[in-house]
Amino acid sequence: MTRAWRRWTPLLAGALRLVVLCVLVSGVTRAQPADDAAGFDFPDEVEVQPTLLDLATEQAPDIVLFVAFAALAMVSFLRKSVPLKYLTLVVSVLYLGVYKSQLISVVNIFGTLTGNLPLFAHSMAWYAFASFTVVTTVLWGRVYCGRICAFGALTQLIDAIAPRRIQLEVPQWLEQRASYIKYGILFGAVGYYLATHEIAFYRYIEPFWLFTFDATPVLWIMLGTLLVASIFVRNLYCRFLCPLGAALGLLSTLTLFKIKRW
Repeated sequence: MTRAWRRWTPLLAGALRLVVLCVLVSGVTRAQPADDAAGFDFPDEVEVQPTLLDLATEQAPDIVLFVAFAALAMVSFLRKSVPLKYLTLVVSVLYLGVYKSQLISVVNIFGTLTGNLPLFAHSMAWYAFASFTVVTTVLWGRVYCGRICAFGALTQLIDAIAPRRIQLEVPQWLEQRASYIKYGILFGAVGYYLATHEIAFYRYIEPFWLFTFDATPVLWIMLGTLLVASIFVRNLYCRFLCPLGAALGLLSTLTLFKIKRW
């Protein structure tokens, strides 16, 4: 046994050294990146960020579509063309309402007050839309309400096909007083938002969600009631209830330009 043990001892020691060496090499290999283990030292890949021009190119179709629509709206407005006006209203419902489901909203007023607006680099078409709304409001009044807003366009189209004999004329004295309701809704909504930072309530004061077809039964009942009432009282929501219209009305009074509104 002793002689056999002496014969196998060097072999066992060599095998043990080989095992230890393999374990050490294996540990180093696992601790290093595969490229380093293979003898190649490649730098880490850096993700290439798109430039502003790349993002603008990507958003170009949306920007071009809006510019074309804005051009149609302004031509119809400046030429005072009734056929072009109704063409603009139809395009507004189909383009901004059904296709884009995008309207300027009281939510954007909340965002302006708190500095929480979309990132410009990813929302260039929206900024073109918002800028157009502000500029035309300062120059000519609520062009947005009369030509651009898809919900306002829808109610104007309803008014155009509703029989005149069933429509009610609101007395001037009542209309003047009722028009202040939308200002109360605007200031109440802004105050509530600034106090709570809760935003979901806007769907109960703006029916613009109509074009997303996503609402609770209560909201659908409220919308149905509003649309039926709009058959009898022309542009009911726009004239008396819209907080965005109230905000644009306030903006239009700040203009220094003496341009005749139509």
